[in-house]
Amino acid sequence: MEEPKWLEGLLRTKFFNICARHPETPRNECNMFCLSCQNAPFCIYCRSSLHIDHPILQIRRSSYHDVVRVSEIEKVLDIREVQTYVINSARVLFINERPQPKNSSHGSVSSTTKTISYFCETCCRTLLDPFRFCSLGCKVEGMRKNKEDEEERLRKERQQETHKGTHPPTHSTSNSRRRKGIPHRAPFAS
Repeated sequence: MEEPKWLEGLLRTKFFNICARHPETPRNECNMFCLSCQNAPFCIYCRSSLHIDHPILQIRRSSYHDVVRVSEIEKVLDIREVQTYVINSARVLFINERPQPKNSSHGSVSSTTKTISYFCETCCRTLLDPFRFCSLGCKVEGMRKNKEDEEERLRKERQQETHKGTHPPTHSTSNSRRRKGIPHRAPFAS
């Protein structure tokens, strides 16, 4: 996944603070993120005055965690392999990793119900469906790790190719144990 410039900012941003420009107005929570400006979150009033023609993501909350609607984010980012959920009749995905519930089990198959469990490759959170990641942040981290692992593997392969043929030939163990001066004859023919 090629990361757009704004993605890191989205993942680091803290949403739902009261807007400093509109402290006395209703619905003044900073739950918007501008993909063009890539800076601080803002409220709906700031959008209409400062970001009117910019591409915007509206952040929502689910159980105290930030989510974004799939219909909005899939237009600007590849979200394949991230678990999605239906919340308030809208398909959403979580922006960042959520803490794992304390009493969660990490077994892959439940012996009593014979159901298969799926886990996030980054944080090991249990998933409902066969996805690789529980959130956008976990996908970014997982893709970075995969890229680093792949680069390391390629680096080692290049190193091995470079060192091929540079070492002097080694003699087999049986040849190195021979003593000088002792003739070795072919076996007797019958």
